[in-house]
Amino acid sequence: MTEKALQERSESKCELCGSTEPLAVYEVPPTSNGSPDQSILACETCLEQINHPEKVDVNHWRCLNDSMWSQVPAVQVVAWRMLSRLKGEGWPQDLLDMMYLEDEVKTWAEATGEGLDEEDKIIHRDSNGVILAAGDSVTLTKDLDVKGSSITAKRGTAVRNIRLVMDHEDQIEGRVDGQQIVILTKFVKK
Repeated sequence: MTEKALQERSESKCELCGSTEPLAVYEVPPTSNGSPDQSILACETCLEQINHPEKVDVNHWRCLNDSMWSQVPAVQVVAWRMLSRLKGEGWPQDLLDMMYLEDEVKTWAEATGEGLDEEDKIIHRDSNGVILAAGDSVTLTKDLDVKGSSITAKRGTAVRNIRLVMDHEDQIEGRVDGQQIVILTKFVKK
């Protein structure tokens, strides 16, 4: 259903570069629910370079000169992130300077830390120092009393599809016994 809606919205073209080569749904991180509003339709070339920064062909992304003006927030977010990733090349910084994002869209765009210097990024690590990402599954390493309820989350409980608390590197969110809770990263392991 999402793919069909995206095909209609994009006229069966990559929403970033306009290519008609094989297209796939890209759920824009970190909190996409898979809906068309939080996803884009992208070609294999764009997806490969989004997911593997070391394979980026800077000239391919000159297409953002057009797609950055899209009215679709998910497209704006990906365009902003790619321009931020490439800003050292010169011309992407010029486009970023022209680009306007609504506050909530800008917050979404910045949520993955793209465009920040490495030392400024918030990195979530488990009790063993392993980097956590949104959507990961973790296991509790200690019995935890859940504040505001009578639930005790038992050691060894699996917490699937976690969400990262973006302004606190020591906190994640997850569902335990059907209740959404905040968990300190020092009490989980990947």
